[in-house]
Amino acid sequence: MVNKRGIFITGTDTGVGKTIVTATIARLLKNRGINVGVMKPVTSGCIEKDGRLVSEDAELLAWAAGTPPDDACAPYCLRTPIAPSVAAAREGTRIDFARIREAYGCLAERHDYLLVEGAGGLMVPLSGGLLIADLIAALNLPLLVVARPNLGTINHAVLTCYSAKQLGIKVSGVIVNSYPDQPDMTEEYAPHLIDSLSGAPLLGIFPRIVASDPREMVADLAERLDREATTRILLREIGVNDL
Repeated sequence: MVNKRGIFITGTDTGVGKTIVTATIARLLKNRGINVGVMKPVTSGCIEKDGRLVSEDAELLAWAAGTPPDDACAPYCLRTPIAPSVAAAREGTRIDFARIREAYGCLAERHDYLLVEGAGGLMVPLSGGLLIADLIAALNLPLLVVARPNLGTINHAVLTCYSAKQLGIKVSGVIVNSYPDQPDMTEEYAPHLIDSLSGAPLLGIFPRIVASDPREMVADLAERLDREATTRILLREIGVNDL
């Protein structure tokens, strides 16, 4: 049975803004009084602080949710900014799904709802022949797909949703992120075609926010979402209303 107390967020590509979207949803839930937890199971390209590697993505998620960015929030922090499986091999680390499941279980005991952000897209390798898709299946979570608005996004979004369904993963919906105020011809029709062709509902179009501080961006987006009537559909489809 799919775990309705959480959702896994993946992207159609690298750099589509998964972390911003995940943090924004976390902030929105926190502002609504929901005890939300966050997790970034594997992060490559981590920075060093006080002698230890730190996931900046996990730190942003934890800030948005109002929770501490502890080891359960970010079980695997890798220094090299490349595919996690390769980074782990270079650094002498083996990514163990059992450890990730254990961390997820610890977070599930502390929180009513969990947001889990992946690394890159659905087919990113994590360990040996295991992919992000295998981790989603191991955690038994439904999927939320984050897509970009520009040329190529329809193909990437439809492929991601199709592949997930072929692997038995429930796709709750798609969010188009960083949508411009003045879309060009491609950006104008992309959300509609993703909605009609992906086999998953379009749950949101997040506007492009220009800000130097990602926390400012997340706070702004969360406030905007809180005012939109369609946000209730997003929350319903990701299972928040079942709490």
